[in-house]
Amino acid sequence: MPRAKRGNKRLERRKKILKLAKGYRGTKSKLYRSAKESVERGLNFAYTGRKLKKRDFRSLWIVRIGAAARLNGLNYSQLMHGLKVAGIELDRKVLADLAVHHPESFSEVAAQAKNALNEKQSEQAAA
Repeated sequence: MPRAKRGNKRLERRKKILKLAKGYRGTKSKLYRSAKESVERGLNFAYTGRKLKKRDFRSLWIVRIGAAARLNGLNYSQLMHGLKVAGIELDRKVLADLAVHHPESFSEVAAQAKNALNEKQSEQAAA
């Protein structure tokens, strides 16, 4: 079996880490050991950030929908329940976009949710 020196593989791996560390200050972008630590830490933050981004956007959408719902005489939970009763399957991203860019369309959707809630309440009162 021939002797295998790891020269190229080692160099490639180090170059990859140093390339990822480009733009870091001082030692962190020049020396392999420091660069490796910084890059690992940065990649961990990036991973966490991708998860947090989803949470942050969902909460932003909920705030926007809630504000628009209050303008139409409902609160957030009443609107979402009314949409479910009415059989309207719009997700929060689309509803928030409607609330911001097309308030008249959002008002129509909110009115449908309100009507569905009123019909449900009248059915329960009759029973």
